[in-house]
Amino acid sequence: MMKPLVAAFVMSAAAALPAAAEVELSFYLGYQTAPHSTVEGSDPGGVGDFDFNAGWEGKSFDMPPYWGVRATWWRGGDRLGYGVDFTHAKIYADGDTLTSNGFDTLEFTDGLNYLTGNIYYRWTEEGRRWTPYVGLGAGIAVPHVEVATAGGSTIGYQYVGPTVQLTAGISYELNDRWSLFGEYKGNFTSIDADLDNGGSLETDVITNALNMGIALEF
Repeated sequence: MMKPLVAAFVMSAAAALPAAAEVELSFYLGYQTAPHSTVEGSDPGGVGDFDFNAGWEGKSFDMPPYWGVRATWWRGGDRLGYGVDFTHAKIYADGDTLTSNGFDTLEFTDGLNYLTGNIYYRWTEEGRRWTPYVGLGAGIAVPHVEVATAGGSTIGYQYVGPTVQLTAGISYELNDRWSLFGEYKGNFTSIDADLDNGGSLETDVITNALNMGIALEF
């Protein structure tokens, strides 16, 4: 459900930009992790009220993998750009977290699904193929929530709250249309999810990713 919507959103945004602008479509994969975070909430009929420190695993290359796509509008060759970015990040609670707190499943593995609007700045130089850049953005998280305890299971997409995003990387120009890039991307996401048994789950998650990708400019 999410992937066709994201593709349509990115293509529509690119088509709406002025013809004089440099439009860049970027596609990337990466290695993503997440540090521990405090998880709290209530699980009626299951573990009851809970408050614990969860360990997370990214498993970036397990299906479904970590990936992303973005469209960036560089203003007529200027160093300043604007864009939209969709990132399919994911986290799994580790085995110790599940066992110690009575959870059978606690994960967001068909994506934390960040959709952000961003502003970018790049350091261009005539005749130089490599270009450093940074970006800052904010948007929403629509993860696939998967939680299971003795109190029941919750599986499905939810809007859970805001996310803020920081990007820093370097691109390398292959020719006048194609380039490769490597970057760091970090997100801070406030998750407030509803459980199907009337409970709730809250946590603030930081994801860190090292991305490699290819970009097409037109």
